[in-house]
Amino acid sequence: MMDEASRKIVSHKVKTASEIAAAVGARPRDKKVIMCHGTFDIVHPGHVRHLLYAKSKGDILVASLTADAHIMKANFRPFVPQELRAFNLAALEVVDFVVIDNDPTPMKNIALIQPDYFAKGYEYTKTGLHPRTAEEKNAVEAYGGEIIFTPGDIVYSSSFIIESEPPAIATEKLIALLEAENLRFDDLRSSLDKFRGVRVHVIGDTIIDSYTHTVLIGGMTKTPTMSVRYENRSDFVGGAGIVAKHLQSAGAEVTFSTVLGDDSLAEFALGNLTEAGVNCTPVIDRTRPTTHKNAIIAGGYNLLKIDTLDNRSISERIVATFSEQIQETPTDIIVFADFRHGIFNRDTIVPLTKAIPEGVFRVADSQVASRWGNILEFNNFDLITPNEREARFALGDQDSVVRPLGLELYRQAACKTLILKLGERGLLTYRAVPQNYEDVRAFFTVDTFAERVVDAVGSGDALLAYATLALFKTKNAVIGSVLGSLAAAVECEHEGNVPVHPKDVLQKLDHFERYVNYG
Repeated sequence: MMDEASRKIVSHKVKTASEIAAAVGARPRDKKVIMCHGTFDIVHPGHVRHLLYAKSKGDILVASLTADAHIMKANFRPFVPQELRAFNLAALEVVDFVVIDNDPTPMKNIALIQPDYFAKGYEYTKTGLHPRTAEEKNAVEAYGGEIIFTPGDIVYSSSFIIESEPPAIATEKLIALLEAENLRFDDLRSSLDKFRGVRVHVIGDTIIDSYTHTVLIGGMTKTPTMSVRYENRSDFVGGAGIVAKHLQSAGAEVTFSTVLGDDSLAEFALGNLTEAGVNCTPVIDRTRPTTHKNAIIAGGYNLLKIDTLDNRSISERIVATFSEQIQETPTDIIVFADFRHGIFNRDTIVPLTKAIPEGVFRVADSQVASRWGNILEFNNFDLITPNEREARFALGDQDSVVRPLGLELYRQAACKTLILKLGERGLLTYRAVPQNYEDVRAFFTVDTFAERVVDAVGSGDALLAYATLALFKTKNAVIGSVLGSLAAAVECEHEGNVPVHPKDVLQKLDHFERYVNYG
């Protein structure tokens, strides 16, 4: 975590606007104050030149940075969270004070601090005065201050740097997040110990995922047909079944309600789940097959995927059976794992949701892939975990950048916590804030901890399981998000759906803590 020297830098320089105003005193001053304002997402040479020039024109340099909640000019921004951005600026000798501006514009802080000079970058003048810059100019000149523009002919772009190759700062961002929440690595470890004995009831579609490994022989000369030689096939329980296995492996006591066909794959699923310790209460539907997805692999590449399934809605009789199971199964948490293979749709979700007993922690995940489905059909849940594509589908929004997109989904879903999965970009979490959705702590990001992706399929299921248990036991969205992300990283570093054990998560956590201590 942050050492004592680093703490002194932050405590000495990072202040509120009121604290800075008191420290520099009222105008006129003996020492001139100059203020810069920006995002400072990735501090690059252009920023350094801007700050150095500004300091040359004054005695005290105040660096003001835009809070995370108001950065919307590019997707997946900010890349660096505000606490870490403030620390980066505070570490520069040229900077005397740093303030995180919680307003969308610096006008309020300009009026409060009343810097003698307000510095803008060269790029703001070469195409004329921007309306926002004109507003800042008026605010500064209103009390007798002056706006100046820093010279330069090289324009660096944080957005370009981030989009070209995002810096690997997952560990640094994790440290900043834990520090801001007054959490330590030991808090993450102790949370894993609390999972044992939690009662979880999972309802959802079972999928059997197969990996058929082959060797490419060649192609036919007369038709575009690839020829492969069969080597072996590995079968895994996937879908809601692997969610149940992850939860059981993490220490929970799991009951699993699902629909299976009357076939050998159903027998495999039941045997596999029972061996894992999951209490299965399946409904056997002889009119449909057990959902099966078979990936044909040659030389490490997926050639073809063969799906055997029937996505018809379950019957009213099966809905009634599930509703009864939901009402009568003693549980702390209920998880609706929706893969749109018949159990969940607009007609079944309402009665199944109504059957949930009062006080049970409610979780929903709608992994619809290429099928129809809408995470917003699961309303007023304690936790939902869609990915970006599912969020855009639910809102009919392909244009908004991710952060406001997730905020709108969070509002419409009326959930207590939303974990928005962003694939290799990690995750973005929104949590309940008493009065203001735009509170600076209302959302945060966690970068992926995966170091060697072998098979990303199923990582979201591991995240769901560990985030659910952690959030239920600790009531802390940061702990839930970090442990969920660690579990997802463990899962995608193996082929196939393999249950993640707490020791695997601990090993991954230990690895990153050693990196922190080494640093």
